[in-house]
Amino acid sequence: MKKNLTWIPWAIVAMAFFATALSFLDRQVLSISIIKIKQDFHISDIEYGFINTGFLISYAIMFTVGGILIDRYGSRRGLAFSVGIWSFATLLHSLANNTAQFGLFRFLLGVGEGGAFPGAIKAVVEWVPKNRQALANGIAIGGSAIGAVVAPPLCVYLINITGWRGVFLVTGAFGLVWVVAWLLLPKKKKTDNVPDEPDKALPQKGFNKVKLIETLKIKEVWVFIIIRFLLDPIFYFYMFWIPKYLNEARHIDIDLIGSLFWIPFLALGVSNMFGGFASDWMFQKTGNLNSSRKVIMGIAALLTAPALFVKIAPNVEWVIIIISIAFFAHGLWITNYITAISDMFGNRITSTIIGFSGSAGALSSLILNPIIGLIITKFSYNPVWIYAGAMYSVAFVVFIIFIPKIKPLKISV
Repeated sequence: MKKNLTWIPWAIVAMAFFATALSFLDRQVLSISIIKIKQDFHISDIEYGFINTGFLISYAIMFTVGGILIDRYGSRRGLAFSVGIWSFATLLHSLANNTAQFGLFRFLLGVGEGGAFPGAIKAVVEWVPKNRQALANGIAIGGSAIGAVVAPPLCVYLINITGWRGVFLVTGAFGLVWVVAWLLLPKKKKTDNVPDEPDKALPQKGFNKVKLIETLKIKEVWVFIIIRFLLDPIFYFYMFWIPKYLNEARHIDIDLIGSLFWIPFLALGVSNMFGGFASDWMFQKTGNLNSSRKVIMGIAALLTAPALFVKIAPNVEWVIIIISIAFFAHGLWITNYITAISDMFGNRITSTIIGFSGSAGALSSLILNPIIGLIITKFSYNPVWIYAGAMYSVAFVVFIIFIPKIKPLKISV
């Protein structure tokens, strides 16, 4: 008599949610703690930039490498390794005494975190039926937004109790507890077939041996990579530059910024889940996989347009509303973008392609962030707002032209 294991897929999704939440929590701890750290070590802005660059470089590399390894070894081992590495790196931050040490530990943090999102999506594809995958993906990646919401108040609270070194010890310990809980969950067996699994059309011989060169010859792979290259700098701009914009262009003090800037991240977390729910609902009602993903992505692209009008927003409340709409739109978009990858490439190479595209986004952000700084210095924020308000619609047009129908591909890699 078979055991009823229907609870396991959603336990896996819940754990993926907490993993992505921890990833954003751990990467934000330094940005909050640096206020106290600079008092102890007098780290300059240039040195702080060097520290963050260490993270971005390793994160860009490991998004691809992590995706490849997770496709080869599965989400169970892949996520355990990723969360374990970045949690250990977080703990090491508590021992740092200079810029070089912070930079090294930040680099190690990126090594671990590069596998977070490929691993979370791999877990969904392995365990969740297709007609629930968009919702499951939304929950899994939605943890990152919740982590971003929780990070500021939690870190400030812990700093007041433990000091800045104690914050890294506590948050690093959260990750190690997660690893233990993750490994206690049942293993996926070959007999635990997922209904409506998206990769039935894929050959099963050599299932875990992904040929990278052959993968990169697939036209659709490059469409997903290029879209992330175009759009990721917008989201990094929102995360890295908006507080500075509010302070310099809108003359808002740092306390008010801190009390308002969590709202867009909450909107992002809600839309990750809602975007997945709405897409799955459409798929269940119509049976049309293509339209269920693209309708939500099209709506998301239109909802980013208000960013064009930030310049004329009358006050900071309106700016936050517009940014929250943009974050909400991004959540709708990214959930269905990632789900479309799993729809088309299935269990075999989804994490690899998410890895390639994530690395492309991180690389473009590394290249464009200094350019954004130059544009802001020489001109204003307005050209960047125009890019942010228009580029999702451009990317959507590219998507529907070069991927006219979302469907499982018969590929051999």
